[in-house]
Amino acid sequence: MWWAEAVARSLPAFKVLANELKTHEQTILRELVEECQGHPVDLGGYWLCDERKCVDAMRPSQTFNALIDEPIMMSNLDPPGSKTVDSIYAAMDANLRVVRRKLNNAPLTLAEKIVYGHLDDPENSPAPVRGVSYLKLRPDRVAMQDATAQMAILQFISSGLPKTAVPTTIHCDHLIAAETGDVEDLGNAKVENAEVYDFLSSCGDKFGMGYWKPGAGIIHQTVLENYAFPGGLMIGTDSHTPNAGGLGMCAIGVGGADAVDVMASLPWELKAPKVIGVNLTGSLSNWTSPKDIILKVADILTVSGGTGAIIEYFGEGVDTISATGMATICNMGAEIGATTSVFVLSERMLEYLRETGRSSVAKLAEMNRANLVPDEGCVYDRVIDIDLDTLAPHINGPYTPDLCTRVDKLAQRAAEEGWPVEISSALIGSCTNSSYEDMAKCANLTQQALDAGLTYKVPFYVTPGSRAVQVNIEKDGFVDIFEKAGATVLAKACGPCIGQWKREMPLGVKNTIVTSYNRNFAKRNDGNPDTHCFVTSPELVTMLAFSGRLDYNPYADSLQTPDGGAFKFEVPAGCPAIPPSGWDIDDSIFQPPAPDDKAALVDIKVDPHSKRLQLLEPFLKWDGADYLGCPVLIKAKGKCTTDHISMAGVWLKFRGHLTNISENCLIGAINAESGDTNAVRNAFTHEIGKVPEIAAQYRDVHKSPWVVVGDKNYGEGSSREHAALEPRFLGGVAVIVRSFARIHETNLKKQGMLPLTFADPNDYDKIRGEGMLLDILGLGNGQLKPGSQLTVRARDAVSGETVHEFFVDHTFNDEQIKWFEHGSALNYMKMVNAERAMSA
Repeated sequence: MWWAEAVARSLPAFKVLANELKTHEQTILRELVEECQGHPVDLGGYWLCDERKCVDAMRPSQTFNALIDEPIMMSNLDPPGSKTVDSIYAAMDANLRVVRRKLNNAPLTLAEKIVYGHLDDPENSPAPVRGVSYLKLRPDRVAMQDATAQMAILQFISSGLPKTAVPTTIHCDHLIAAETGDVEDLGNAKVENAEVYDFLSSCGDKFGMGYWKPGAGIIHQTVLENYAFPGGLMIGTDSHTPNAGGLGMCAIGVGGADAVDVMASLPWELKAPKVIGVNLTGSLSNWTSPKDIILKVADILTVSGGTGAIIEYFGEGVDTISATGMATICNMGAEIGATTSVFVLSERMLEYLRETGRSSVAKLAEMNRANLVPDEGCVYDRVIDIDLDTLAPHINGPYTPDLCTRVDKLAQRAAEEGWPVEISSALIGSCTNSSYEDMAKCANLTQQALDAGLTYKVPFYVTPGSRAVQVNIEKDGFVDIFEKAGATVLAKACGPCIGQWKREMPLGVKNTIVTSYNRNFAKRNDGNPDTHCFVTSPELVTMLAFSGRLDYNPYADSLQTPDGGAFKFEVPAGCPAIPPSGWDIDDSIFQPPAPDDKAALVDIKVDPHSKRLQLLEPFLKWDGADYLGCPVLIKAKGKCTTDHISMAGVWLKFRGHLTNISENCLIGAINAESGDTNAVRNAFTHEIGKVPEIAAQYRDVHKSPWVVVGDKNYGEGSSREHAALEPRFLGGVAVIVRSFARIHETNLKKQGMLPLTFADPNDYDKIRGEGMLLDILGLGNGQLKPGSQLTVRARDAVSGETVHEFFVDHTFNDEQIKWFEHGSALNYMKMVNAERAMSA
């Protein structure tokens, strides 16, 4: 310390370091003396020591090391002064020391290490309890796709803050519609979405956000290639943000309001997740792919079995899976409701980091391995054992991602269920399976078929995950192979996976498509409720495209060649995760944040007559009274995902305009009273109209708040907060269901609504969707408290007589109640910021 201060007096550049060393002096001394001297050290051998263990032994103070070492950025694309990996690992280690003390040194899972390692103030927080405690966390970064970024940034603008507090990126991938091919579709998107792209680009410059231009690639593949790292904590405004778990990162999908909290330097709140362990034994080999692992896990846990939990993959089988394969598994973990999914540190992760130009991050991760793997003896809330040696190829669907069928049983099941066996289209790519390795395997299989004289029997669409993937598969000839067999290569975007598909298939035509995507709800891909979508590995999709039939088993059956011979696919060999010639990139598709002096000159303008963008008006504060006489806008029957509540597809263009996007509110939900969609009865006039129209009538004409009644796992699927914003904007005050999906429940709270669950699930059947008014009692006079139970009185809309009375539960904590009272989390944040400014 003395030397640092002495040098700083002569060389002012050292002053910052000297001050940091002085600030952390007691911690450094404790690490160097109390926790080091006199204790035995394992060097990994006597004659031949382990190099890493020797380095660790000679550098016992992680705090000191983090201060004097050259800082390693999370990404070289981040703005100067951004948080470094060194500082993140040092903070994790310090936090975990506190947490371990409070938990009596109980062994921790990897998920716990990452989450608890990012606590805002562990010393003054109680010991975390899985599934109970609400944690205040400090995520390392934020990632947003263009559709959700619009509303998130509009909320950030209304907060009045000048710049994001953590590295934040915007990725243009959702607004590009697939139709004819990469070049044409990208060109059309740039014209059609020019206003939105200009807005996002200028906001990137203004607020210090990195901007990935249209054509740069799908957000999750881009994050994996450039930003993800072991042990990091990231939130993203897309439900498949967990893709980064393939590199050992806890990456969690959230709504835009959560992203605003983090960008505004507020602690982010998360209920301490439970941890489900998946023990992978054996070896991934032959035809079994990483996709088959998550298809099987979905079969075991179902679409709601992971709710409130992090899925942690460990075991000997991990080392046989590539980093991009692990990303595939984590990506689709969103379909089982998991908070996120993560893999323990492995050599395959480090290999991927090195090959994508992040060797320094890989080296630092190796040095911090102890905090990037689970402790021996750690306890999971549940353990699922999967033997990779015996795991067979699977295919899931239709209409739900957890309906799992072994491929060798598919023909029989399709016949029994009446599924169309003739395939109308086959699609590979999307954020789930669009890596170089995926493309290499599919190109290998395609070349095998070409050599036998075969071409695709059905339209075959290829979506590379990023510009980097495209550059490398073009370099290695894969694109030529696909096109020679008849494929259409689409833009590096979400496209058909999210309904951005201008498909020539009339509505009402019963048909089957096979994809390597992650989600397959009704209408999801093409708006046709009769399209049966099956999700599986890209390898199986490719092989099925050459037969054109769902009842073809490529692992056992042969295809007839033009010369009358028999052709059978062989397991693709020599398909690395990274091209042998090196990882080529195209940096022209990234716009770094503008320097502060230039950012100050950027003027953000939103045309008040725009149909695409609209500045936000704050929602009204709660008036402090119980809600009385609320009509049921709709009683939703069965599965009601965020796609049902706020459809994507053609509606994506209005994601930045709350008034216009609200015209799709709940138009996909099935009315339990009639079985119809987008048709409900006005409780006061008894006229039937479209759902958004009746909602607006309640708000504007009848001045009446209204509620939605729903079934199980309400709001599953996408993280889109529009599914909460739209009901709030149209006058909704509560959603009462049997159970919620995690993200949607939080989004409703953020927007000032009441997400409530039936204390007795059977009460769902006693509520009518027509002719009934609900009184929500127990809110006023400070009665709404954490753990309190509310009473709902159901009355006949004509006579006013009470028909039924029942209890509902909520999960609000003290701070979330403040969100409700102030009208939204954003309103509350602005109030807190204003008070801080006045007291400063």
